[in-house]
Amino acid sequence: MLDVDTSRRRIVDLTSEVRDFCAAQQDGLCNVFVPHATAGVAVIETGAGSDDDLIETLERLLPRDDRYRHSHGSPGHGADHVLPGLVSPSVTLPVAGGEPLLGTWQSIVLVDLNRDNPHRSVRLSFVAG
Repeated sequence: MLDVDTSRRRIVDLTSEVRDFCAAQQDGLCNVFVPHATAGVAVIETGAGSDDDLIETLERLLPRDDRYRHSHGSPGHGADHVLPGLVSPSVTLPVAGGEPLLGTWQSIVLVDLNRDNPHRSVRLSFVAG
């Protein structure tokens, strides 16, 4: 299990932690899962602006206002509960020889717009194949 602080970043790159976890494995599938109702996991390019574009797009799609039925917490917190419908709470990656088979520019990231809870857990599991 990974403990992640998202108080300073809405997108946190988990790629190196996932690579380290997979290095002890051989061939199979690695699942990356965030057990929270207000966060997700994505495979995107980072560092070239795509991470900022993703956050801006999600904030545009999920405005922080009073339109949501789920209304406790900070203003617009209901949007946080809609996020996992757009950014899945898990991804599964093929692994060969202990290495996740990511594309050249792909990274595994935690996506968290929730201002009420900056402490996240990420569960990594492996199925040999």
